[in-house]
Amino acid sequence: MSETVVTVVGGGLAGSEAAFQLAKRGHRVRLVEMKPAKRTPAQVSDFLAELVCSNSFRSDNPENAVGLLHEELRRVGSLILASADEARVPAGDALAVDRVRFSTWITERIEANPAIERVHGELESLPEGHAIVATGPLTSDALARAIAEATQGGDGLYFYDAIAPIISAESIDHSIAFAQSRYGKGGGDDYLNLPLDEAQYHAFVAELRNGQKVVPHAFEEPKYFDGCLPVEVLAERGEETLAHGPMKPMGLSDPRTGNRPYAVVQLRREDAAGTSFNIVGFQTRLTWPEQRRIFRMLPGLAEAEFVRLGQIHRNTFLNGPALLGGDLSLRSRPELYFAGQIVGVEGYVESTAVGFLAALSMDARLRGVPFQPPPGDTALGALLRHVTGEAHPPGYDYQPTNITWGLFPPLQGRVRKAEKRTLLVERARASLDAWLAKAS
Repeated sequence: MSETVVTVVGGGLAGSEAAFQLAKRGHRVRLVEMKPAKRTPAQVSDFLAELVCSNSFRSDNPENAVGLLHEELRRVGSLILASADEARVPAGDALAVDRVRFSTWITERIEANPAIERVHGELESLPEGHAIVATGPLTSDALARAIAEATQGGDGLYFYDAIAPIISAESIDHSIAFAQSRYGKGGGDDYLNLPLDEAQYHAFVAELRNGQKVVPHAFEEPKYFDGCLPVEVLAERGEETLAHGPMKPMGLSDPRTGNRPYAVVQLRREDAAGTSFNIVGFQTRLTWPEQRRIFRMLPGLAEAEFVRLGQIHRNTFLNGPALLGGDLSLRSRPELYFAGQIVGVEGYVESTAVGFLAALSMDARLRGVPFQPPPGDTALGALLRHVTGEAHPPGYDYQPTNITWGLFPPLQGRVRKAEKRTLLVERARASLDAWLAKAS
């Protein structure tokens, strides 16, 4: 085992993955997590890898870019993906998990690893020596200030994120809610659906628009990540925006009428037993009293009991292309690496992937060998190219993003649209095969 101790700051998805991968490669790790000594408002448990937003890792279909990233992380031995598969709950073709079981499984494996020392407490300054900072979007104020100083400012680098409410299953009116997945994907009871007619839909949209919202501080400009917009912000964009977005009825029919509703609110299981459900796509900045009032307007939720109400929180991220090298190290302090959402990726799986990549890069540095990143036409490589700026032209307005096919290098020659995703997946698999063979 290596004599060098690597400090990993943050016990979320990226930090847990990085600590596990470093220990797997023979390095000693000091994993610093401020819980249970201190929590942010969005955190409720003392487990590692706590899921504070949705319980979904999104599509598990490899012809979706995030599904391909799932596949690649499984192939490289990701702790997070192994836990997600172990804690999986029905969700059609999506990978959704029982969040308590998921985090418990990871915590037990980290704490049982003799190469990992878990340290409780908040760091208010950046650690000395070899370290990976993976504090994510919920970085504490003190550490955020230390990062800003080390990166020559960056006060404008933030955006707001929102989380959706969770409803007790017992409080849902099952004479109205019906179990069905879109177009019959997955199991027939993976989702519950609340049907709305045209009048109900427009009345609901009006209340969303007029409801009282949490107001940011006067000195903060509200900036939202487009992939996770509050439901009321979507409602303000147009009368029919929600009906073509999170409330779209496509692929569903109300068994009571046999017809497609005007709009639908979907509820996704939070646990395997189905004791609670997440309101899909309903992340919100409505005040808590307004959430109770407005969401109980929905058919089937008149008596809703809220296990968790929605809320917003400020996310912090770095301008990766300007500040980080191609190996995720800070240019001004090469022994200091950053990983996870703080580098400008959005999503659980993307955060996990960058945690894996940072550990891989740190391992190469400690062994004194060049870092060999995954090829850019793999999902892992495409994500790294985004963070380090290789995928973008000079002057690109760097913003957090999920993994998309737009981050991958284009295919050569003329390709029919119907074949494009299949060819991208085949190319990625072949490149990953060659990379793994070379690394072994």
